[in-house]
Amino acid sequence: MTAHATFEEAIRKSELISADLSKNPQKYRVLTGDRPTGPLHIGHYFGTLANRVRLQNSGLESLILIADYQVLTDRDSVGQIAANVREILLDYLAAGLDPFKHKTIIFAHSAIPELNQLLLPFLTLVSVPELERNPTVKDEIKAAGLNIINAAMLMYPVHQAADILFCKGNLVPVGKDQLPHLELSRKIARRFNERYKNIFPEPDALLSEAPTILGLDGSQKMSKSRNNAIFLGASEDETAKLIKSAKTDADRQITYDPETRPEVANLLRLISLCTGQTPVQVADQIGDQGSGKLKALLTDSLNAYLAPMRKRRLEFAKNPGLVSKVLNMGNQRAREFAIKTLDEVRGAMGMIYG
Repeated sequence: MTAHATFEEAIRKSELISADLSKNPQKYRVLTGDRPTGPLHIGHYFGTLANRVRLQNSGLESLILIADYQVLTDRDSVGQIAANVREILLDYLAAGLDPFKHKTIIFAHSAIPELNQLLLPFLTLVSVPELERNPTVKDEIKAAGLNIINAAMLMYPVHQAADILFCKGNLVPVGKDQLPHLELSRKIARRFNERYKNIFPEPDALLSEAPTILGLDGSQKMSKSRNNAIFLGASEDETAKLIKSAKTDADRQITYDPETRPEVANLLRLISLCTGQTPVQVADQIGDQGSGKLKALLTDSLNAYLAPMRKRRLEFAKNPGLVSKVLNMGNQRAREFAIKTLDEVRGAMGMIYG
């Protein structure tokens, strides 16, 4: 099957699943997550976080991984990881993820030893050339500017398979660029089932329809490391200052043209996400008032949209025990999945003695 055909098939399956989610939420267990390299920004929110909240509110069981071990794949140390984990959890809660009212489990890699133990048998099911060919890993190595990679970076897709399969997750929200990772997870599940015993589902992709949010430089994906991001927890004044620095162009007539005017188009798209208008409608509204009016409208729209979220975040931050409570509860529930699955794996491999 060609790569194009594989992508077309992924689209078809994703559309079928999307249509079924609201009818049969009990059929699905979602696995998704983030690396705790810093607080989340609006690219994270519009790209993935808002969709997680939607899935949660539809009744799906959702496991959300804080992938602290994976911070070490392209860094020499974990740095301010405890602070980063706290910031991410506050962003999750402020955005509407609620493990107290919904079937949402938020947990950390390092707290689930049974999950990480699955890495060993899974590594025997893939070849080194398969890992070296993975295009997503190649892109991540390039983005990080690494000349020498550690073994954890090469094994990242196998670790991701363990993340998904330890809880028998069968649905993973991804973008097109993450499909190679997910395909390897499907292969590992299939190969284990064929070699030992049918234990694991082959997880399907729920392809994201969210647009890629460019940074304030207008040329690269929004990212903390590129210093082009607006963080969810930023103040209104900080947001206004950052938007004033956003790159546009010299044409006073504002039009939505992603190909030739990507910087302007990105700001129009952000206003659209906040207001519900189309980017073209926003552009028509601004007309020949130039980039000053564009940035002012984005500042007002984004601050108004984020205001309730920011208010909740400040309230949650006043409760020092909340983050620990959420994480401890999630770690305990995730370990229950992991212990059960590891026992099944060891039994299937004939490694229970006595």
